[in-house]
Order: sequence, then structure tokens, then C-alpha cells
Amino acid sequence: MVKIKTVSVYCGSSLGKEKIYLDKATELGEVIVEYHMSLVYGGGNIGLMGAIANTVLQKGGKVTGVLPHFLNKKEVGNLDVDELILVESMHERKKTISDLSDAFIAMPGGFGTLEEVAEMLTWTQLGLSRKPIGLLNVDGYYDHLLAQFDHMVAEGFLKKENRQMVLDDPEPGRLLKKMLAYIPVKTPKWLHSDQT
Repeated sequence: MVKIKTVSVYCGSSLGKEKIYLDKATELGEVIVEYHMSLVYGGGNIGLMGAIANTVLQKGGKVTGVLPHFLNKKEVGNLDVDELILVESMHERKKTISDLSDAFIAMPGGFGTLEEVAEMLTWTQLGLSRKPIGLLNVDGYYDHLLAQFDHMVAEGFLKKENRQMVLDDPEPGRLLKKMLAYIPVKTPKWLHSDQT
């Protein structure tokens, strides 16, 4: 089992079309506080991002936002969080979030969410991280992506053990339990080689 004190949540800066997305963002925020974890996220006050952060705050949990200066100038930063870290770039934002977090959850979102979770999966595949990564598969939102991962295995572009790095569940509580029970994949042998 892994210890998770701080969880990062990647999610949309919009609410999506269906009410269930907001409901699950609120529920995830509540579960994070129930598990005595703190939240690290992209620092915004809009969409699912704002909803989950505000829920954690309302329930008495700790929230750290990480936001690039250029987005803060557009007044999308959540000034109510316990700590708002302003950084120079999106790359610095992702690294800061990664450094501050013990685990990562992707809720429904767009290109940004997909890119952030894909980068963490890549880092884990390369042995640069051993932290659990989960998809909160609200209402089947990630069904097609999970099927694509299976297709990548079938076609020989993704190893089966690396596919198993992706934890998923439609329910926040069950997903966090899976993440707490996560056993990191072994670092690839070629990374231990003295050859370059």
C-alpha cells in the first residue's frame, strides 16, 4: 500500500454538459477530505476545477493551487485556496504539481487534462515516478480511452504491465481505495543499464 497525503486532480475548466460531472467533482472533494488528504490542482476558480477545490475548502480540507502568471492575469485564479503558487509556464506548473503530490486523478476534461495525465503515465512508465494514477470514469467518460489503451497493448505498442498502471473507477471512494492499494510497476531493466 502507498501513503497518500496529497492528491492532485486534473479536470476541466468547464462543467461539461451533464450534471453528473459536477456531482462527482463535489463527491470527490468530499472523499478527499474524508480520507484526510489535501488537494493540489491547477489553481482555477472555474469549471470542475473550481468545484472540487471549493468543496475541499468548504469541508475544511487544505487546497494548494498552481497557476501560471498569464492565467492569473485573466482572473481565473482561485484566491480562496490555502496557497496559490504562481509559476512562469505550463511546464513549471506540471512539475510543481507533480512534486507536491503523492497521487494523481484525472476527472473528465479536455486536451489539458488528457495531456497532464498522459505525461504522468509516461513518467511512471519510464520509472521517473512511482505514484498511483487514476481515471475517475464518470458516466463512462473514459471508456473509449481505456479501450484505446487495450488496443495499444494488443498491437504491441504498450506493455501489459504498463497498461495496469492506469487505475479507473466511476466512484471516487472506490478509486481512492484502489490507489491506496496500488503496487508500483517495476522500473524497466534498460533504465538500470550502464550503457547509453
